[in-house]
Amino acid sequence: MEQNISERTRRARKAGIASFIGTTIEWYDFYAYSTAAALVLGKLFFPATDPGTATLAAFATFWVGFFARPVGGIFFGHLGDRIGRKKTLVATLLLMGCCTTLIGFLPVYENVGIVAPILLVVLRLIQGLAMGGEWGGAVVLSAEHAPKGKSIFYAAFAQQGSPAGNMLATLVFLFFSMLPDEKFLSWGWRLPFMFSAILVIIGLIIRISVDESPEMEKIQKEKAVARLPIAEVFKKYKAIVLLGIGATIITVTATYFKTTFALAWAVHEKLFTRTEFLSIVSVAIFVQLLVQPFGAILASKFDLRKTVTWMLIPEIFMLPLMFSLIETKSMPLAMIGMALATVPHSLYYAALAGILVKAFPTQVRYTAISVTYQVCSMIFAGSTPMIAQYLLNETGTILSAMAFAIAQVVITLICAVALIVYAKIPNERDEV
Repeated sequence: MEQNISERTRRARKAGIASFIGTTIEWYDFYAYSTAAALVLGKLFFPATDPGTATLAAFATFWVGFFARPVGGIFFGHLGDRIGRKKTLVATLLLMGCCTTLIGFLPVYENVGIVAPILLVVLRLIQGLAMGGEWGGAVVLSAEHAPKGKSIFYAAFAQQGSPAGNMLATLVFLFFSMLPDEKFLSWGWRLPFMFSAILVIIGLIIRISVDESPEMEKIQKEKAVARLPIAEVFKKYKAIVLLGIGATIITVTATYFKTTFALAWAVHEKLFTRTEFLSIVSVAIFVQLLVQPFGAILASKFDLRKTVTWMLIPEIFMLPLMFSLIETKSMPLAMIGMALATVPHSLYYAALAGILVKAFPTQVRYTAISVTYQVCSMIFAGSTPMIAQYLLNETGTILSAMAFAIAQVVITLICAVALIVYAKIPNERDEV
């Protein structure tokens, strides 16, 4: 018995580490695009417009990837719930890596005209399909390998891939942004995308070595696999999906407020240089890497509903504070503001994956949490930089973007508490 527990723990750790590394690579690819959209894609692919409108157009292509994510969630979720989590995750990683690498080789508008933005949109769509299937599978694989009473903690391994991938993408762009503008716009921006090819090879080697989840093996052995997971999700779990979408909002938008919209705003308004603001962003992402795991620990040890509430309330004040401190043009104050705004949603993000896993049964879990998360991303995350930029363009004041951010936090808080109550999600401390 003791040997079985030890083996289960070993497999759980291996699955958690593999999910972390795999999602780090996938998020690197996705965040590399968001950083490029803020810095160079508008100039290179939409040069015929004024700078503000060009950035808006680049953010629109950024949103395109989010439109594809629910489709990817349904398609890869179906495969993951029927043939297994592991095989599906290998496919998503390979697809994402190939697309990201190809973006680095794209011709720009000056070379081929309208063909350039069309190719960019196509590759962004495929990126979205791959990302749509990645997150849910990585979270489910980690959580289903977890020892009893530790699924929220192990699901958070996959969650760490987001800040790690974001950090890696930001640091790579920070390095190349030090090039003179002419070289950065000519070839420097391409290298972060090409770097993805190396990362994918590493990720595939690690991901192939992981075992299938015990829960998936069990339902396959019992021939209890859902015939059409998406139909079952919408037939039996519509309310949980809707609440889950609301409960996910700030976790998918806060990053884009900081690393995409705020980056474009600060650089275009000449509050900071490109390199300075990427340095500010890097500090915030490092803070997220450090504090995020504690969210899963807290959610595992204390009352889930109260813990989630106290994680989210501070964000109502911290996001507006962040924008205010960025406006001071002080590097230390801007770093403090962004770091403070990062803590609440990071803690909550770590707990969210395990909460969603617990809300759905094994037979439809991959599909259900993928659809929940990716529909939210499509509606809210992809649109956030574009809407915030539109509000800024129309009002001429950052206060409109602040109000937009506050509204998202409040909706998330209400839906998160409602989800825990409605889905009867148990406290992990009571399961041990």
